[in-house]
Amino acid sequence: MTLILYYLIAAAVVVIDQVTKRLAVSGLSGIETYPLIDGVLHLTYVENTGAAFGMMKDSRWVFMVVSAAAIILLPIVIAVYRKRYPFACVCMAMILGGGIGNMIDRVTLGYVVDFIDFRLIHFAVFNGADSFVTVGEIMLVVYMILEFIRESKAERAQKLAAAADGDGSVNDAVTDGDNDADTDADADTNTDSEADETSGDGK
Repeated sequence: MTLILYYLIAAAVVVIDQVTKRLAVSGLSGIETYPLIDGVLHLTYVENTGAAFGMMKDSRWVFMVVSAAAIILLPIVIAVYRKRYPFACVCMAMILGGGIGNMIDRVTLGYVVDFIDFRLIHFAVFNGADSFVTVGEIMLVVYMILEFIRESKAERAQKLAAAADGDGSVNDAVTDGDNDADTDADADTNTDSEADETSGDGK
């Protein structure tokens, strides 16, 4: 994938996040909650001044600094590793888009608009950006674990192959040495036979 495609993925995440938030603001104003599946999934308008999923409220500037650092660093990381780890870069593009989406809210509104209310497990209200960030992070961690296992197996296989080659070289050297010794012994035997024949002729 070319670099622009990763940035387009991030841009698509931002668009999806912002559109759904605007729809939530316009459609849920004055409504306490709207059940899509009663008791399971609701749409509930919340103004979140904390981090994702409502954690650590009233720490807006901390999250703005952290988000800004991630938004600056992730495009660089994607540009560097896009050829070697394309799937990981897709995950990072999702995280980047989600981070930008929530940053837009913090800068323009002073809070983040949340509206997805998953009540089955009494979870915090969240939004599209949170979803993309979380899914991207989980996919990235799983990919990194699998990639580490794959590279470890490949490295182990290379070491075993190198050891096998080394043992083969030693065995070849021992065999060559035995052959040389047999050749020398045969030569000595032939020399002794010739010497005996010469002595017999002299007599």
